[in-house]
Amino acid sequence: MEKQATTEGFFDDGHEDGYDAVVVGSGYGGSIAACRLSMAGVKVCLIEKGRRWESKDFPTDSSKILSATRMENQNLGISFGRKDALFQVYEQNDSLAAVACGLGGGSLVNAGVMVPTPVRARRHPKWPKEWERNWDSCEASAAAMLKAQSIPVKFPIAKVMEEVSNGEIGETFDTSVKLSVNFDPEEPLADAMGTCLACGNCLSGCPYNAKSSTDKNYLRSAIQAGCVVKTECQVQYVVRNLHESLQYEGKVGRKNRRWLVYFNEIDSITSDFVILSAGVFGTTKILFQSQMRGLKLSEALGSGFSCNGNTVAYLAGSPAPLNGYGLDRKKVFKMPFQERPGPSISSSYTSSLGFTIQSAVLPTAYPYLLFKGITTYGWPAGYWFFHGIIDKIKHIMGFKASQAMVLIGLGYDESDGKIMLERGTNKIRFIPAHDLLLPRKIKAFQKITKKLGGILFMSKYRSTSVHLLGGCNASSEPSHGVCNPSGQVFDAEDSTTVHPGLYVCDASLIPCSVGINPSLTIATVAEHISKQLVQDVLKNKRRKGLECVLKTANQGPYSFTAKTIITGQRSEVLIKETMRGYVGGMPCTAYLRMKMNTGDHSDEQKSGTGESHPLLRGKVGGHVEFRAFEKDELHVIDGGVNLCEVDCRTPYTHYMHYNLLLGASTGSRYILEGRKIMNPYLFGLYAWREMTTLHVTFVKVAEKNSRNEKVILKGELGISMKELLKSFISLEGNKKGRFICLLSGALLRTYILQIPRGNPEDLNLSYCLHKSYPSGTLHEIKTEDGFNISCRQWKCHHVLSQLKGDEQQTPVLLLNGYSTESYWLPTEPNDLIRTLLEEGHETWLLQSRLHPLNPSNSFTIEDVGRFDIPAAINKIMELHGPCVKVHVVAHCVGGLAIHIAVMGGHVSATRIASLSCINSSMFFKLSALSTVKMWLPLMPVSSLSHSLSQRKKKEHSKTIAMKMWEN
Repeated sequence: MEKQATTEGFFDDGHEDGYDAVVVGSGYGGSIAACRLSMAGVKVCLIEKGRRWESKDFPTDSSKILSATRMENQNLGISFGRKDALFQVYEQNDSLAAVACGLGGGSLVNAGVMVPTPVRARRHPKWPKEWERNWDSCEASAAAMLKAQSIPVKFPIAKVMEEVSNGEIGETFDTSVKLSVNFDPEEPLADAMGTCLACGNCLSGCPYNAKSSTDKNYLRSAIQAGCVVKTECQVQYVVRNLHESLQYEGKVGRKNRRWLVYFNEIDSITSDFVILSAGVFGTTKILFQSQMRGLKLSEALGSGFSCNGNTVAYLAGSPAPLNGYGLDRKKVFKMPFQERPGPSISSSYTSSLGFTIQSAVLPTAYPYLLFKGITTYGWPAGYWFFHGIIDKIKHIMGFKASQAMVLIGLGYDESDGKIMLERGTNKIRFIPAHDLLLPRKIKAFQKITKKLGGILFMSKYRSTSVHLLGGCNASSEPSHGVCNPSGQVFDAEDSTTVHPGLYVCDASLIPCSVGINPSLTIATVAEHISKQLVQDVLKNKRRKGLECVLKTANQGPYSFTAKTIITGQRSEVLIKETMRGYVGGMPCTAYLRMKMNTGDHSDEQKSGTGESHPLLRGKVGGHVEFRAFEKDELHVIDGGVNLCEVDCRTPYTHYMHYNLLLGASTGSRYILEGRKIMNPYLFGLYAWREMTTLHVTFVKVAEKNSRNEKVILKGELGISMKELLKSFISLEGNKKGRFICLLSGALLRTYILQIPRGNPEDLNLSYCLHKSYPSGTLHEIKTEDGFNISCRQWKCHHVLSQLKGDEQQTPVLLLNGYSTESYWLPTEPNDLIRTLLEEGHETWLLQSRLHPLNPSNSFTIEDVGRFDIPAAINKIMELHGPCVKVHVVAHCVGGLAIHIAVMGGHVSATRIASLSCINSSMFFKLSALSTVKMWLPLMPVSSLSHSLSQRKKKEHSKTIAMKMWEN
């Protein structure tokens, strides 16, 4: 049955199951990986930054090609053109690099030259030996799939080059050139492909559908086998799923997939395998941005960059019959086939001097003036600029223009270039490799020009490249490369391991120049990588108990549906917010971007339930600057916000809740959780302060097998009036008016109308039942005076397993106040007993004769101190031995009783490790603490009673107790 590429279920909103594999990019690397995985029955999603190009869409004149070009000029500091434009040109210092963007990648606009990888490249010291095991079979498979064909006719430009090549560029031999172009008019290829008309416009995209670009072979098979294709979507970075790597129980870790693939700071999809095939610049940039968010990568990232020894020149004004201009539709059928310009590159000659010279046809859409004086200089010197203008005028007016052609030099540079990511702008910067053969190539161009006549327009750039290689080099050692020969990305924390499920499969793997057009080389490497990749994915699925069914691509036509990232049907509001303040006494700034509406789009606020409207809930992206703690920015890798959160226990109070998971470049993870608390007291007298103050807690997440203590800091962040106005002015989205009304209504309800939210029936224990209360043991104890009391014991089992030898715990004994349960609060998610157990303390709770459940007649507080507390401590000593010491935490009357017990000599002070007494106001603060290490131990009492004799303490114990009670 015919498969269709769709874009439904694009983002993971908690309902999407994710994918087995996500392939980023659709060039020679990504299309092959997607095809082989889909054919193996794997659930694959392919992401492409550009759009799908039909043959009729390719530019055919200068105005159209300018609109299909994006230029990034570092020298002038400007960028213009669509980000998903077909041609992406990077000008930096004395270098120029051009890449293609679209479904099919570089295969859309290159010459389609299919040349086997030279032996010299395969013998290079950097070349992975593992690739040689099945290189020939992979190369043959790629050539067959790309339908490489020999050129049937020697076109005029090829004839001229044959005459001038011998002797002008040293000893040469003709390189056999095959093209992924259909030349057979009798048997057109599948998918209604056309036949090459030799118009010479290959380098601007074939207007007659004759080129076998990857969207017509590999991608076609992938889609028919079930691959989902997403176009006009740019991947920014990938992050390890926190559920897989860290001890954090949050919403990150959806569906237990390994990786989160982000399209911006907020939207993402999940996958077990991620294959980066976005090209040299694209893949390297994604890894750099992932490294900023904690992905541990080799220091070799960005190194080993090669321009494949590219040098470009333009020869114009020659009397030779070059016929090197492309033809439009009106002219192409007026000329015999063999006299037409032919495909862009139809001849190639390799010199004994170490480089290759190719002639190329200039497409009719290319602006000729760019090649005649604007980006070039002329040789020999003279009036070369005016020659370009005159020649263009003749061309426009229909006069026969002088003959011209493009000269391309390819060779072996030093592969020592560098790719970098500019902080702040997140733009790619690069330094090209040193090309020792450049003077020889220029001299060869000059000799050819001298023999053919005319003017040579040499590029003013030291490096002009369309064949980019390296940056994520494959190597057996992490110190020399980013990936192993199978394309798996090294984990910098351990030189022997790789990041499970993270692959690179494109030209960025190739560690050296190949000396010729690298298309077939890239495809061969991709075929090799795909073999290991498919085995890895299938093994992972079998481990999960899932089976894959091999699929056969349907040879019939296929349909394709494209869609952009943000659909126009979804009601969303985008907000920017900047908050500044101090956390743990250190300056902190949060730059947040929020996308509101993460619920059901058709949902309206349900009256009486207190559930906030979907437009008041959203996802959060951005970064936090906390320089005193981390020198680099902390990026939000997962975050949520609710601007109208209601707690059924406090129905009159309105909360704004922020929950951010932050990633540092060091690999550490942090949680920044904050609340704005709006109370309806005094008719909103403090409304402004409450609405603009975020009370935050900053926590470091402990990694697996880590014994490091959690770092917990508290503080406040605030938004100024200026920043608040900026936030409202910069609101975006089709529901921003509705959003403002909802938020204003929520504040009006809190401060003016003072209407409670929620329903008493909604007050249940579901919020605390998500984590069952620890089970304990109830000990019945009989005191010295014959009274029956009880004491509950909770053991910390995860600490018991870590104790060694004679190590013992120091138990904590909790003493309540009069008829008040202060510590054991099962309805609270973070009561003191849970907190103590999480920190590794065995906990005891005394239920003395003060407790309401214990029937009693007449007694005094002194009885609790004389009999109950000593009985409880004796029980602890009975279980732990006579040498054990006890931490005591006492509240109110319990504090008075423990002082009577110690100072009256009923309990030896040597048995007390520490003592902390809390009054009623302190208790509520303590119950919210997430750690007891801030206050335990607080009061050592080993010397408390040494100055008093045993008898004197007994005589004065009652008097002291009465005085303390009166005070």
